[in-house]
Amino acid sequence: MKKINKYILITLIIASCTDLDDRFYDRIPDDEFPENEIQGAMTTTPVYAPMREFLDWGGWWFCQEVPSDEMTFPTRHTDWDDGGKWRVLHEHTWTNTTEAVAAMWKRFYEGIGQANFLIEPLLPTKDNPETAATIAKLKIMRAYYYYLLIDNYGDVPYVTVYADAPEEPEKTARAVIFDSLVSDIEENVILLPSGVSKTAVTKGMAYSLLAKLYLNAEVYTGTAQWAKAEAACDSVIALGSYSLESDPLGPFITENQDSPENIFTIPYDEDTYDGFNLHMRTLHYIHNKTFNMSAGPWNGCAITYDHYNSFEDDDIRKKEGFLTGQQYSSTGEELFDETAGSNLIIDPYIPVLNMDASYTLQEIRMSGARVIKFEIKKGAKDNLSNDFPIFRYADILLMKAEAMLRQSKSAGDAVTYVNPIRSRAGVSEWTGTDLTLETLIEERGREMFWEAHRRQDLIRFGKFNDEWWEKTVVDPSRNTFPIPQSALDVNPNL
Repeated sequence: MKKINKYILITLIIASCTDLDDRFYDRIPDDEFPENEIQGAMTTTPVYAPMREFLDWGGWWFCQEVPSDEMTFPTRHTDWDDGGKWRVLHEHTWTNTTEAVAAMWKRFYEGIGQANFLIEPLLPTKDNPETAATIAKLKIMRAYYYYLLIDNYGDVPYVTVYADAPEEPEKTARAVIFDSLVSDIEENVILLPSGVSKTAVTKGMAYSLLAKLYLNAEVYTGTAQWAKAEAACDSVIALGSYSLESDPLGPFITENQDSPENIFTIPYDEDTYDGFNLHMRTLHYIHNKTFNMSAGPWNGCAITYDHYNSFEDDDIRKKEGFLTGQQYSSTGEELFDETAGSNLIIDPYIPVLNMDASYTLQEIRMSGARVIKFEIKKGAKDNLSNDFPIFRYADILLMKAEAMLRQSKSAGDAVTYVNPIRSRAGVSEWTGTDLTLETLIEERGREMFWEAHRRQDLIRFGKFNDEWWEKTVVDPSRNTFPIPQSALDVNPNL
């Protein structure tokens, strides 16, 4: 246990612990395990566990969406102030003690620690094909967590061993980590199964991760690699395992575990794998009457007014993905907000980020379109059973089009990857002259909204330091988050 506790300290680089148990080795016979793909899957299961908290206290979703131009957590008089932790994310005034900033770091290193811990006892039998496939999955999941680290924090400690890990690791340059991640993925993807599991590492997941790395290579290393990004997208497409849903909200229904569009997901369940409660954060207090919910929502976050208006009125993603106007019960009765003394009429316009007592109760309680992109089934609980897509086929098509444009390839050819997405949303298809980098970032915002891509997209397109709504900070250092103070306190080499 001393050995494990020491490594937990190293990998998390904060004073906390994980579920690791020294008896875990007793479950892995050195010379036999894993004997087959099922046993291999059992071996890798713990490495996915940190993702469970990504949408809640793990901080990742908050840090990708709230600092962007597309959604916000307004302070509603005495509600949602929480010491200003939501405002600082929107305003780009966070510090290294901001809750979400610290939480991400911990979860990412938990995943890396699990991967290193599980890989090491398998190495003596790495020539066994099943063992090799299991190690490949673990290495690619480790690469995924390191991708999140360099994307969010820049230079970070890079540790890929367990027993001999340094106690106070120094930071490694972002570009060096990038090269290592790409090598790990490219060397191991050929060992992966060709199956279409949505909740484990597959070839589709690995190529999607590779596409993300190459698409953002200029941000991470200073050197663009658009051709390689396009090639990685082509590898996903060539698998023939994925396709667009006919309904733009099809990938987000409650029973979306078999969606042909989703490539890699977090498999939430309202009872057995909770952690998806974004509907509680966005719905009005009495929206439980609309969905026959067993708990009352918290009336918090909403789409920004400008982003809401970036959708055309006949866009299905707008008409069916947001709640505005008069709200109704599940039986069709107009909802009445007793506290405000008026009907519940959701106004997409949010007057200010911090609504104090000088604003009307209607403005405080009813402003901002609420998000129902992910289906809220009748009788929903305080956690949803919808799986959350990390990688999705529509994103692959949009990345393919972007990589083509950035190589100055024909916009007429690139637009053929965008138009199926627009067509199913019920909006007009584009010609080649309609497709530019400017229109593409707007389309990405409409299609990938709420899926934790916007911060990265805005950085890559050079727009993260623009001003919007009540965000006036223009500071390129905000393109990464600071290393949490809790980590600095433990490791002076940071």
